Amino acid sequence: MAQTATPKLDQGDLFPGMTISLLDGSRLTLPDDLNADFTVFLGYRGKW
Repeated sequence: MAQTATPKLDQGDLFPGMTISLLDGSRLTLPDDLNADFTVFLGYRGKW
């Protein structure tokens, strides 16, 4: 599977919009569904 290069975010950069499927079947749209002045997003896709 080919991987695409994703640019790193620097301080002050806007978080790119994305929709994530949660384990309960619902969806989370980032950053719109997180209405806070400060948010930390940690993503771990796992490795099989």
